[in-house]
Formats: sequence, structure tokens, C-alpha cells
Amino acid sequence: MERMRNQFAKYDQTLFYKFNGLQELMITFFRGITHLGGARFTISALLFIFFIGQSSSTLRVTAILSISSLTVSHLLVQGVKRFVRRIRPYLVLPDVIVYGHPFKDHSFPSGHSTAAFAITTPFMIQYPFLIMILLPLSSLIAISRVVLGVHYPSDVIVGSLLGIVTSVIFYLFAY
Repeated sequence: MERMRNQFAKYDQTLFYKFNGLQELMITFFRGITHLGGARFTISALLFIFFIGQSSSTLRVTAILSISSLTVSHLLVQGVKRFVRRIRPYLVLPDVIVYGHPFKDHSFPSGHSTAAFAITTPFMIQYPFLIMILLPLSSLIAISRVVLGVHYPSDVIVGSLLGIVTSVIFYLFAY
């Protein structure tokens, strides 16, 4: 079991370095896109959609599902971070380039990735034509966290799955 865990950690680190060493133009792009998974943007966007959705009960319910999923998944992320206590890659690995503000909390799972998928999944389910826009956007937000040096790939994969699963559960209970 220990050998398998070490192999996984090595693969996770190798993939991390591939993303973390991208060209400056790509870094600028990912610096911008990462904020779309932050609290300020996600909450503002959902409140905006909720209020403009007054005339559409489907849009309003979808926004409520996203808000609920975001709230619960955020609480789950904070609980898992406190339990797992995985140290961020830039504090452990040599030669990591951190773009932006270094965080003090733990790395696993990625809150930005969780938030991105928690708010977009209900919209992708309810409005399938949005998948072509929202799935790549959410994925880019998740990838940005590795590119910027603040998460391992496994952090963003698990965070993304946590956001998706939380949203699907809320969606299933609502319908």
C-alpha cells in the first residue's frame, strides 16, 4: 500500500511540475481565470443570476441549487482540509513557482475547483447546451490552481468531483 501511495505521489508531483512550468503568457491567462472560482466572483454571479431569474422559475431554482451546493461543498472542503492537512506544494517541493498570493491553509481538496463545479453543474444539468461553455471553463479554473503552484493535480481532481457530486445530490433531491 505504501509503495502504491509513493508512486501516486511521484506521478502527482511530475504532473504538477509540467503545469507549473508553463510559459508566461499562459500564466497571465490562468492568473485571470483562477479568480472565476473564488468566493467573490462565484457568490456575486449566483446572486446576479438569482435576481435576474425572477421571471423564470427554472432559472431561479437552478441558481438556488447552485447556491446550496456551493455552501455545502465549501463546508465539506474546509472539513476535509482540516482532517487531511496536506501541505501545499510550494511549501514542500523544490523549485516551485508560486504566482500570486501564497495561502496559509491546507491544499487538499481545492476550494476553487470545488466551487467552480458546484456552481456550474446544476446549470449544465438543467441547460445541457451550456456544457460546451461551462465544462471547459470549470476545468480551466481547476487547472489554473496547479499552474499557479498552489495545488497538486489530485487536489483539483478531488475538489472538482466534490463539487459535481454535491450538486448532483442537491439536484436529485430537488427533482
